[in-house]
Parts: sequence; structure tokens; C-alpha cells
Amino acid sequence: MSSARAGTPGATRTCPHCRTTILESASVCPSCRHHLRFDPDAATRRAAEATSSPLRVEGTITQPPGSNPVEYSVVVTIRNDRGEEIARQVVGVGALQPRESRTFTLSVESFGG
Repeated sequence: MSSARAGTPGATRTCPHCRTTILESASVCPSCRHHLRFDPDAATRRAAEATSSPLRVEGTITQPPGSNPVEYSVVVTIRNDRGEEIARQVVGVGALQPRESRTFTLSVESFGG
């Protein structure tokens, strides 16, 4: 018998550790990576369910030597099929000094069906 919760696909809850909204079916928070409940079959089931990573984008920005420092904001926006914005969140901010660089990765993982 599995201890995984059988719920509505897409149902959410709040991680008790970092307060991030996560999928109700998650055994491990994807944000803080804390374990949320004991599920001995979770790793095997998730590996079988992780059908794809339909989107993965990675890029690096570098501030050239001798230039002025620049600030940045990382903003993630999700839109539905009609182009309507359904979520928008600033996930990080910072500054780049000359000769510094940052690499950003965005990935979407899909599970099930």
C-alpha cells in the first residue's frame, strides 16, 4: 500500500518549511528540498512518473570588465492558452559587478499521464 495522497491533479498545499506553494502530491519540496512525509515508494514512483521535462532554458550573463555595475531581477510569468497571465513572481534579484557572471536555469517538470 502506498502512502501517497490520492488527490486532484494540480491540487496544492504550502510547504511547512519554506512556505512555498507546492503540489499536494509532493513528498519532497522542490524549493527547499525538505522531506514532507515518509514515502518509501516515492523515488521509484516519481522516476516512473517523470514523463518529461518539456522546457529547460539556461543562460549566462556576464558584466564586461571596465563597465558599471548593473542590477537584475529574475521574473517568472505563467500564461494560459489564451495568453492571460495566471502567475507572476520575482524569484531573485541581485547585482553584477564588472567581470562577474550569473547562470540562470528555468526548468518545467511534468509528472503522470
